[in-house]
Amino acid sequence: QVQLVESGGGLVQAGESLRLSCVASGRTVSTDAIRWFRQAPDKEREWVAGISWNGERTNYAESVKGRFAISRDNAKNTGYLQMNSLKPEDTAVYYCNIVGDWGQGTQVTVSS
Repeated sequence: QVQLVESGGGLVQAGESLRLSCVASGRTVSTDAIRWFRQAPDKEREWVAGISWNGERTNYAESVKGRFAISRDNAKNTGYLQMNSLKPEDTAVYYCNIVGDWGQGTQVTVSS
């Protein structure tokens, strides 16, 4: 089992940027894919982005493609989600997922 801690969320205005981090502890995650999900109020959790174990493959939900960038640093056991050109509809709690483990989430609020 791995422990995941997300950070970097906050309150920003539309058009601004945030960088989320997901720090893993308990074991190395260098051979696992990392995924980001989000859950807005009264909505189901949705997948946002994923990255392969070596960072060579990334994929994104259509709603964030071209604005978000997922990356990782295996030496730091950490994943990242760079979020640019944020929109009010990006407001949600963002979660990191590695295999069957989840973090506690970090709140992102985008005001118009």
